[in-house]
Amino acid sequence: MLRRQAGFSLIELMVIVVVMSILMLIAVPNLTTWLANNRVRTVAEALQNALRQTQVEAIKRSRQASFVLTAASPALSATPSSSGPNWYIQSLPLTGSSEMASSSDFVRGETLARQYGVSISGGSAVLCFNSAGRLVSNTATGLGAVCTAPTESVTYTLNTTGADRKLAVQVYIGGKVRMCDPNKTLSASHPDGCTA
Repeated sequence: MLRRQAGFSLIELMVIVVVMSILMLIAVPNLTTWLANNRVRTVAEALQNALRQTQVEAIKRSRQASFVLTAASPALSATPSSSGPNWYIQSLPLTGSSEMASSSDFVRGETLARQYGVSISGGSAVLCFNSAGRLVSNTATGLGAVCTAPTESVTYTLNTTGADRKLAVQVYIGGKVRMCDPNKTLSASHPDGCTA
C-alpha cells in the first residue's frame, strides 16, 4: 500500500500566493493612511505634553515660562516661527529685572514634528505661562517675539500628507490644554470636538 505524502501541490501554493497578494493590495492603502494618522496623533500628544510641561515649569520655578515654536534647531532663545515644526521650553528672566537668559533656563527641545513630516499651523509662535499656570502677555520675552494672551484659546492644528484627519491642540487662557478633532464642535455628543 502506497502512502500519500502530506503537503501542498504547486497549484494550491500558487492560489495561496495570489490570494495573499490581493489581500495585501487591499490592505496597503489603509495601512498608509493609518500610519499617517498615527504620526499626527503622536506629534499632537507630544505637543500637548510639552505645553503642559511649560505650565509645570512656570509653577515650579515661580516665574514665567515660554513655549516656543521654531524653524531652527531647538536651543536657548532660538528664533520663534508660528509655522515652525520644532519647539522648545524656556523659563524667562524676571519681568522688569536686568536678568539675562542663561543655559539653565532652557528646559527641553523637540524636533518630532519635523522627523515625522507633520505640519503645525494656526497657533502662536510664543506662549507664556505665569507662575499660576495661566497664559499671560509679555512684551519683554527676549526672544524677538512677544507673548499675547488670547481672549479665550489658542489652537494649533496638526496634519501630514496621507492622513485622512487632522488633530488640534487647544490651550485656554486659564491654562487648560486639550487635544481635539477640528472637524467636530465640542458638545455632549462630540466630547472630542474643538471649541469654536
